[in-house]
Amino acid sequence: MTDLGLQGKTVIVTGAAGGLGRSFAAAFGAAGAKVVAADIDEPGACETAALIQSAGGTALGAGVDVTSRDSCAALAQKAHQDFGTIDALINNAALYGALTRAPFEDIDEAVWDQVMAVNIKGVWQMSRAVSPLLPAGGAIVNIASATVFSGSPEWMHYVASKGAVIAMTRVMAKELGPREIRANVIAPGITMTDASDRLFENARTYGAGRAALKRNAEVDDITGAALYLVSPLSGFMTGQTMVIDGGKQFI
Repeated sequence: MTDLGLQGKTVIVTGAAGGLGRSFAAAFGAAGAKVVAADIDEPGACETAALIQSAGGTALGAGVDVTSRDSCAALAQKAHQDFGTIDALINNAALYGALTRAPFEDIDEAVWDQVMAVNIKGVWQMSRAVSPLLPAGGAIVNIASATVFSGSPEWMHYVASKGAVIAMTRVMAKELGPREIRANVIAPGITMTDASDRLFENARTYGAGRAALKRNAEVDDITGAALYLVSPLSGFMTGQTMVIDGGKQFI
């Protein structure tokens, strides 16, 4: 792999027990970063860390509840204590695969509150726990969704939460910019994970005909963007949203 300037950097990835989060963690490990793989599913997070270690990388698996200020703070302190620094945070943890589509009038209020707690509050809690520990040149990458731009029907709770992530990131970029810390968003289209398979019938081809590239994303199509947004290659990029959907939203 081309040297991206990530060797020895410490990167926290939330939602790292599986799916895209595990792929982010593995990609940073392969690029030479020290990875903190965190998830409410602590055994799954530790399994991700073990996979990175078995490939010769450095990783720590840890449990975290992103809706809890104390839990996020404890994770940030542990990462800093064990690795000496935190250079980047990938806010990937979200409710997605377990959600059920429904008209907005019929969404259960408890489910709505849970989505907002994890997908919005969780990004805020993790970011405010980590940001004081980030050095100049540090980065926060928040994971949203291309569905924000299409307004997918029967999906309002998820779409609204990811739209908020984009708005929050713009504020983070302005507030953290004076410290030379960058904040950006990745907004993937449908990506081939187990969660997508549960949500969409024929997920591999669902809506792919509307894309310029006529397919849905593989995880490797998304992880490269995260590496770029943490690396010095994107050192003057902040407050931006990278839509990675094969050209579906804007053609």
